[in-house]
Amino acid sequence: MYAPLRFQSYLRPMVWGGRQLGEVLGKALPNGGTYGESWEISDHPSHASVVADGPRKNQTLRQLMEHEPAALLGEAAGQYPRFPWLVKLLDAWDWLSVQVHPNETDVVRLWPGEGSKTEAWFVLAAAPTSRVYAGLLPGVDEARLRDALRQGTVGDCLHQFAPRPGDCVFLPAGTVHAVGGGVLMAEVQQTSDATFRLYDWNRRDAQGKMRQLHLEESLACIDWDSGPIHPIHIESYPDSPSPSRESNSIRQQLVCCPYFTLEYLRNHTSFTCGGADRLQVLLVLHGRGRLETSEGVQDLVPGDTLLLPAALDAMTCHPVGDLGILLSTLPAHS
Repeated sequence: MYAPLRFQSYLRPMVWGGRQLGEVLGKALPNGGTYGESWEISDHPSHASVVADGPRKNQTLRQLMEHEPAALLGEAAGQYPRFPWLVKLLDAWDWLSVQVHPNETDVVRLWPGEGSKTEAWFVLAAAPTSRVYAGLLPGVDEARLRDALRQGTVGDCLHQFAPRPGDCVFLPAGTVHAVGGGVLMAEVQQTSDATFRLYDWNRRDAQGKMRQLHLEESLACIDWDSGPIHPIHIESYPDSPSPSRESNSIRQQLVCCPYFTLEYLRNHTSFTCGGADRLQVLLVLHGRGRLETSEGVQDLVPGDTLLLPAALDAMTCHPVGDLGILLSTLPAHS
């Protein structure tokens, strides 16, 4: 636990997926199908991530959580029987369903055995025609949304915007949302696969069948008071000039919630990471670099995802040119 942990990517075919996980992020897609998700770090019962290299190669995150939880999570170990986050890369080439995730209270009665699901997206690439739907428009209540479901006009009830690389979208549990049309993004979420489909754009598969919807469950866990969700945009994202020699780096907090904090870091000179006495995950967004660890040097390229255990000593990261990372940290708990 004194070096970063890198896991094997778990690739999931999806009806709404594409090929960007391979073409842009270098994931080894096994065939010519469409892939929507790459689970980078998971302790969910449906898939336990497998360590890709190093002394713990072929061990699962579940095994590490069972035998060394304090080294992974620090003082918070007693509060998490499972690893707290599911970290993914998503290729929303087509449209995800309009969906909603339950909070801690609703999941107990609507999906016993699953966890609540608050999540955040970070947009890596977006086609000109892509859209994000996030939150209800003002004045939309249950009666209006039910009417829109009957008429097939659910999109008219949702706040929407054209995503840009460098957008972060925070989606608390209970938020109605959808995305598609060519969006490549990273996702940090609570460990849960509890998704209720409210609407699926009248999509049918090759056999003419529609995917299952969960209308009543969706309506039962919507936060009707949350309103539109607006993106947090990083003005210093790659198309703008790199950090000045005087500042050396840019650091911007994006999300602060009870489950995780997210920060964007951009550097062109060496910096330290890890050694926080708290769990962190480092995800490379753009650029390249080298990370000096107790086990040698690791190359960093876009899409790389590293788990930084709480027991980890501080390391030095050397950008090769300009390097941008997303850093997720487990909040301190009393």
